[in-house]
Amino acid sequence: MNSKKLIERLFAGGNKSFPAFPLRVVYMPLAPEESTADASILISVPKKRFKHAVKRNLVKRQIREAYRHNKYILLDALKAKDTPTKMVLAFIWLDNKIFSTEQVAYKVKKLLIHIAEEIQ
Repeated sequence: MNSKKLIERLFAGGNKSFPAFPLRVVYMPLAPEESTADASILISVPKKRFKHAVKRNLVKRQIREAYRHNKYILLDALKAKDTPTKMVLAFIWLDNKIFSTEQVAYKVKKLLIHIAEEIQ
């Protein structure tokens, strides 16, 4: 996601969010004209959680890879909907420790399934 206006709207309030520890997702549906991609993501791993960039980047890679493998869940739900919709998602890391890639993938999949159920 690269639009400052979209990011501000996403975090301005009134948008849905829920946790699946150690992740939290904030999401907002968009009209089809507002975005070129069906689903745009933002990944945030605060410096407060990991002081070293190497660890922050590792966690971001884990989340990005898990989303890449499971994004079909969300995209299929968006396409199956009667009115075309696009989605903006923000994944925020909540814990101070690194989890295994399998655990992160499970949590990302769980979040995407929940969002897909919500939009249908």
